[in-house]
Amino acid sequence: MSQTLAERLSDRIRREGPITFRAWMEAALYDERQGYYCRKDLARWGRQGDYRTSPETSALFAATFARYFAQLFAELGSPEMFTVVEIGGGAGHFAAEVLETLRGRFPAVFDRLNYVFDEISNDARIRAADQVAKFSERVRFEHLCELRPIDSGVIFSNELIDALPVHRIGLLERKLHELYVSLSENGDFTLVDGPVSSPRLLDYLERFQIQLRDRQVVEINLALEDWYREVANKLRHGYVITVDYGCEAGELHGPARNQGTLRAFQRHRLAQDILTSPGEQDITSTVDWTVMKEIGRELGFELVTFEAQDRFLLNCGLLEELELKASEVETEAERLRLRTSVREMILPGGLASSFQVLVQQKDR
Repeated sequence: MSQTLAERLSDRIRREGPITFRAWMEAALYDERQGYYCRKDLARWGRQGDYRTSPETSALFAATFARYFAQLFAELGSPEMFTVVEIGGGAGHFAAEVLETLRGRFPAVFDRLNYVFDEISNDARIRAADQVAKFSERVRFEHLCELRPIDSGVIFSNELIDALPVHRIGLLERKLHELYVSLSENGDFTLVDGPVSSPRLLDYLERFQIQLRDRQVVEINLALEDWYREVANKLRHGYVITVDYGCEAGELHGPARNQGTLRAFQRHRLAQDILTSPGEQDITSTVDWTVMKEIGRELGFELVTFEAQDRFLLNCGLLEELELKASEVETEAERLRLRTSVREMILPGGLASSFQVLVQQKDR
């Protein structure tokens, strides 16, 4: 019988000693065989899964972004080829609705569209291929690193950055340390202090002026900068659109979050122990928008807009999309479902109220 991910990680720690939390989180989420996002025997989406994202909640989310993509297409001068790269697209709900909306309402955009679907999970790619099967002439499944430079287009992600693996750095009696994952006497995963594993972490703290208080722990997302550099290398002219939940650095590193922002979810509930059952629960951390905007600026991106997701959707025509969709469905029950989904996206306390949208532009 093959080993579980927990058993393989335990064996690794026995062989190599404690591993950085980042290494543990990367395996827990992205191990090719048993990582949370790569397993095919696990329901991740919807009521039976561990979380819901906006595309699964309502088709109006993607339809509204399709309208925005059409607007950006025009602002880019209606190029002969318009590339939209969706990174971390999951099971393809967003892609399918964007393609449907562009084909039906913006045929001039659709005719020049090259939609690239980048998803690490083979299981999710199979599901997505089924979702977008009727648009196969417009869709390619490739990773960003494999693409040729994009002359004109959009790189889009929704709830991607919060799931990138992070280092955890703390301060104790004026001395910086990093959190590692080790094994307790009874063989359970446990956190231990160790030396800072990379000079990049110290550079990050200095560069973004993060000053820790005694006994404070922060997450450092070096994977974000690596990802952003890849984006900058591939996109010559166009926009990066990032949808996620986060806050500015001052709030993120305030006393209310003295132990950082890491959390795990299982069956839509907050898990009690992040280290329990690697590969079986979602693990996320809050996005540092201050860092993200600064890295973008350093890489040549200009800020276009940064606002709450509900306000962004309203400004981009969410209610207009609601009326169009409502006129197309056949029953009052379907219209009611559409209106209910919109309420969740715009009312205080709804799904979208804690999310933000960052749009950045790069010229040649």
